[in-house]
Amino acid sequence: MADQNIPTLTSAAAAVELQELLLATEDIGDFLQEIATLAVAVLSGDLSCDITVRRNHHAMTVANSDTRASQLDEVQYGHDQGPCLASLNTDEVVVIDDLADDDRWRAYQMPALAHGIRSSLSLPLHTGGQPIGALNIYSPHPGTFGPQEQLVARRFADEASRALALAVRLAERTEMSEHLQAALSSRAVIDQALGIVMGQNECTADQAFDLLRQIAAEVITAVSGQPPADTPGFS
Repeated sequence: MADQNIPTLTSAAAAVELQELLLATEDIGDFLQEIATLAVAVLSGDLSCDITVRRNHHAMTVANSDTRASQLDEVQYGHDQGPCLASLNTDEVVVIDDLADDDRWRAYQMPALAHGIRSSLSLPLHTGGQPIGALNIYSPHPGTFGPQEQLVARRFADEASRALALAVRLAERTEMSEHLQAALSSRAVIDQALGIVMGQNECTADQAFDLLRQIAAEVITAVSGQPPADTPGFS
């Protein structure tokens, strides 16, 4: 049976830790890695954890606490079956009490046992109310994930989902800000070029713009061998 000691990190402490990690971590990939590592600390014991998401209709592991977890996921991807895929596909918690007696995924069962795994817990992760992945926790011992452990893990997955949703929004806003900055920089360069052309040729802004457009067309034709498409000019 699983160790009945109280987890080394409570759910409330985990929520605070996730918030601090979110503020301290710049890359969302690093943040996911920290979630996987923190999940092991929350439940404690000889556990492995990873996070599975679906991208372009394919499941993939984006973070793991150790190689054992990622190897177990690869077994499931190879056979297209297993607890993490079941949680990802159904948006439900999937528990394996003892893999030696659980043959729901036969192709996964024997390879996982060969990796020394006897029980596991997979929990869905959400952002904006939509499922985006699964948090998978593996144990070499049977009966690791009893009612108390499942409750703690569910609470952690809920907190992780909230933090992940915020991380995604922050990443999107950062990307939008970078695109805006690039656009503003491009516009600044164009304005600077227009000013130089106007000064050298003593012409109007429209005349300078037409000249720049002609130069750009000549460069594109010389490089590509084809004249540029008839597209609107700079605005």
